[in-house]
Amino acid sequence: MKNRNLLFVLALSVGMFATSCSNDDNDGETIVPIQGKYNLSQTGTIIDGKEVLIDAPENASGCSRDYLDLRLSNAAVIGDYSGENCALVETTGTYVRSHNDLTLTVGSISSTSDIMNLTNKELKIKNKTTGVITVYTR
Repeated sequence: MKNRNLLFVLALSVGMFATSCSNDDNDGETIVPIQGKYNLSQTGTIIDGKEVLIDAPENASGCSRDYLDLRLSNAAVIGDYSGENCALVETTGTYVRSHNDLTLTVGSISSTSDIMNLTNKELKIKNKTTGVITVYTR
């Protein structure tokens, strides 16, 4: 009888352990925080089902790379280096993340993108309207 009770407790423990360690479903949402400064790296689109990315032509030759700074306060700062002296122009707006959507609003212009990849080193987004893919690196 003791052996049967011991086996029952052991089986119950194994069952509880197995169900508690199942893969938690987060609806495809990445758990990496989105806040941080990202340097513009590549842009592109999907052609015939394949991503085609090129070095971002928005980055002025000889200058630092343009950037997107997503702050904890939900402020978004877009940095653009241009001209012969690589003058920096910063534009401030806001951002909202909802699951795997990122909405950037600057003035009265708003754009929503799918977050395709978010790691500690990369943010890849795809504009829902235009289909343009933008890759930022940290």
